[in-house]
Order: sequence, then structure tokens, then C-alpha cells
Amino acid sequence: MRHTASTAFVRKLRSSMTDAETRLWFHLRKRQLNGYRFRRQHPVGRFVADFACLEARLVVELDGSQHLDSHQDENREAVMRASGFRTVDIWLSTPFAGASRFKRRNAELDMF
Repeated sequence: MRHTASTAFVRKLRSSMTDAETRLWFHLRKRQLNGYRFRRQHPVGRFVADFACLEARLVVELDGSQHLDSHQDENREAVMRASGFRTVDIWLSTPFAGASRFKRRNAELDMF
């Protein structure tokens, strides 16, 4: 039995992105971040990454307060690492904080 996210489930996630995901996607899509191509709601093992860059092996996750001290998040990150991805977690409020704050976050992503 495969333990991966189903195509139908992933398609549903893509069509019902949160406001924060939509705002961040606006900055990641069309190779706007250093020419890297990101995918949204990309399956990695049994988890679905909010955004993934296959070329840089980087996953960007938007996290809210429900993710504080979450064992499932630890499992998710372990699966992502085992699949060869590095993970950057962005707290849910960050995409709403304005362009200058996103540019600082962008500079952190430049390290990858």
C-alpha cells in the first residue's frame, strides 16, 4: 500500500488555498524567487508541502498556532529531510506583514 497523498486530495488543496498561501504564492510563482520554480501543494511522501522547489530541494511551509509543539510537524519534517528536502517554516502572519518583511524573508531563502 502506498502512503502518499492522493492526486484528488492535492488538487482539492490547490483549489482552496488560504489567504496567506495565496499571498505567498503570488511571490513564489513564475520563478520570481531567484529564478527557482516552486510548486504549490506538492506531495512528499504521505505529506503535502505547501510549496516545494524540486531544483533546490526546498520546502516552504506556512504554519499557524496549531503547529506549536506538534509531533505531526516533527514527523513531516523528518519525512521531508529523508526525501532530501530542507524545510523553511514561515509563521502564518508573515505573508501579511508587508513587502519589506517579505523581502527580508526572501533574503533568508537566498541562502538555499
